[in-house]
Amino acid sequence: MVPQENSARHFKHVGLSAATGLAALLVCSHPASASSSTTPVPEPEAVFELVARQTQISSIDVDGSSGPSQGDEIVVSGDLIFGSATVGNFGEVCTMTRTAPLDEFDLQCAGSLTLAQGQITFQGQFTVTGAGPGDINFAITGGTGSYKTARGFIHAANVSDTDTQLTVHLIR
Repeated sequence: MVPQENSARHFKHVGLSAATGLAALLVCSHPASASSSTTPVPEPEAVFELVARQTQISSIDVDGSSGPSQGDEIVVSGDLIFGSATVGNFGEVCTMTRTAPLDEFDLQCAGSLTLAQGQITFQGQFTVTGAGPGDINFAITGGTGSYKTARGFIHAANVSDTDTQLTVHLIR
């Protein structure tokens, strides 16, 4: 098992990525495509990038062990940044669903981006190893306000201990 400091760092880094994915969604305001034809027309996909900047993080250790265990949680919140402007905030909760030898575990995360136009929700699972999180992709599961029909996915990549770059693929 990995020392608690390393597992907490990986766990914290993963939570940040999830949050960042949500941030990207807030900037998109492209309406869904409309067609008068009887043939379905694919809706346009808006692709854009945001930064999720972590401002608060808490870990919940369900069994008191020194390393990751099934059921442990991490709660993350922060600001959504586009360019140099803060455009909203995010919150997410990640639960450890699987642990394995060699500092490896799976996280299931759910969260939301809160923007002036409404909220965007997301969810997904990814694996963290001793080298850090691998590919982090979240499904956009819906939203409120201008995002009530949101779908697509978010790819998240950690760029620092507090910032995660999100590439949002939004269909509305």
